[in-house]
Amino acid sequence: MGINIRIPQASDPVKRALLLSLAVSAVSLSLKLGAFVVTGSSAALSDSLESVVHIFAVGFVVYGYYLSLKPADDDHHYGHERIELLSVGAEGAIILAAALTIVYYAVQSLITGIVIQNMGTGLIMLIGAALINLLLGTYVLRVGRAHGSMIAVSNGKHTLTDVWTSGGVVTALIIIHFTGWIYIDVIVSLAIAGYISYEGWQLLRFSVKGIMDERNPEVDAALRKELDRELPGHITGWHHLRHRTSGRTTWVELHLVFSDNISLEQAHADATRLERRLIDALKTDGVITLHLEPQTAHDADHQILKGANKKKKLDEFA
Repeated sequence: MGINIRIPQASDPVKRALLLSLAVSAVSLSLKLGAFVVTGSSAALSDSLESVVHIFAVGFVVYGYYLSLKPADDDHHYGHERIELLSVGAEGAIILAAALTIVYYAVQSLITGIVIQNMGTGLIMLIGAALINLLLGTYVLRVGRAHGSMIAVSNGKHTLTDVWTSGGVVTALIIIHFTGWIYIDVIVSLAIAGYISYEGWQLLRFSVKGIMDERNPEVDAALRKELDRELPGHITGWHHLRHRTSGRTTWVELHLVFSDNISLEQAHADATRLERRLIDALKTDGVITLHLEPQTAHDADHQILKGANKKKKLDEFA
């Protein structure tokens, strides 16, 4: 079966931001590679390597975003939005790989010797790359936060790490120019590796938390606030609230308890009104699954399910 991806509309701000990130990152990489070629600085090489990794990461992010827009199908009943978690995790892992590469080249330069030249030209190129990434990263991060797209937020944060790495390299070259202390080049390289390792770990951690369906505190608070208000019609209580968020959609499961001797039609109408309130309380799209239960026969009816699951206790699912 071929991949049938729904292409986002031209007005999609997240798509526009990610494509711009991919194009501008190529320009930034060219400037950084040029700075390394003219200076021979280990720190400049570290900065360039981080940008090479960034190009691959952005490419994967763009693909992940397009794939996440593909609607549910026979093989993926819950859609494809969880690819965003994999995309964010892959970007974090790639950043960590870049950090290890930077450490390797920094140690190698200590062994083979450090020679830096043409610092003026290299500084101009690195400062230009840093300014480009500052504008780009700020823009992509703002778009991601405004539209609740973690895939764009992670890309914006990754782009802004480039600003710090370039700033560190610029600082190192300036210090070397005025003091002649050439080993600051290696020290800055190792500092850059440490900083981007932290950023990569944060992205990887977010990905794992999402894949493991860790409770989102903001979503949980929004749902519980709505459920603590007066419930519609004949709903007398609720329990077994569960939820997880994938991309732009939050999936919610909830058991509702109703007064006895009401019609199925009335219970459904009350439940639907609450469903609308819960969806409105979310910042994401919402898919709400409600299990309707009578108040008096609640416990007796659940005994039918006792022992149905071999590894789960009855109160875990009923």
